[in-house]
Amino acid sequence: MTHPTGFSPDTQGKVRDIYDLGDTLLLVASDRISAFDVVLPDPIPFKGEVLTKLSLFWFELLGDIVPNHFLSADVADLPERFAPHADYLRGRFMLVKKADVFPVECIVRGYLAGSGWNEYRRQGTVCDIELPDGLVESDRLEEPLFTPSTKAEIGDHDENISFERMVGIVGPEVAEELRRVSVAIYSTAREHAAARGIIIADTKFEFGRVDGAITLIDEVLTPDSSRFWPVDSYEPGHGQPSFDKQYVRDWLVASGWDKTPPPPALPDDIVKGTSERYIQAYELITGRTFDPEGSV
Repeated sequence: MTHPTGFSPDTQGKVRDIYDLGDTLLLVASDRISAFDVVLPDPIPFKGEVLTKLSLFWFELLGDIVPNHFLSADVADLPERFAPHADYLRGRFMLVKKADVFPVECIVRGYLAGSGWNEYRRQGTVCDIELPDGLVESDRLEEPLFTPSTKAEIGDHDENISFERMVGIVGPEVAEELRRVSVAIYSTAREHAAARGIIIADTKFEFGRVDGAITLIDEVLTPDSSRFWPVDSYEPGHGQPSFDKQYVRDWLVASGWDKTPPPPALPDDIVKGTSERYIQAYELITGRTFDPEGSV
């Protein structure tokens, strides 16, 4: 569902609508989905609620590792002007502290997949980090790799960068701390998820400063920002079935789309299958039944 008529965000990302409230922000997760840095025309039912509720779960679980920007997801705490839209917002919004955002994506890879696998096949590296010979697609890496990227504007592509280039962007102390915290969060989350039937193959985090402290922001460890694979069918040597938007990416590649706008419409079965995969990921990781709150 798109935002209601006359209810326009101050900033709109690929998935999130952002409302500036002064010292805080209202983040609203829509049901939009993007692939290859292009927003697709078909919404995925319940996707915004899954992203929000799963992020809230991780914020609570990981709070001892790094502070986060979350304040409230209770409609009672919404500013008065948003009250008429409570049915739309319920379950898909977060009130958060405003952060001075670092202009990098913090990516952690625990398995050899996606662009990392493609680079390894070409030259034996992932983001120019040398890896042992003889690895196959979807292999678990001996240690998680921290591989930052730039943050692209909508329609542009993120660019993988070296750690040294990240140091040039944010400075050596911040770069070292972002790497340390990112790997720590990933390692803790990977252990939690694996015990519940999901492999977190890789993920990306965003951070900013709030009151001088490095703070985890935006969404966390969702099917939009991570690769989720089922533990029970994991088998290195090929691509894995997934609970994330790789399902959509695979259909788009098979459709022959050249990854430039406009993207094709998604068939109904792909829309339904994606929604089911997102909900299943939420239920496995949290151990909770997904109970939709908002309107769709």
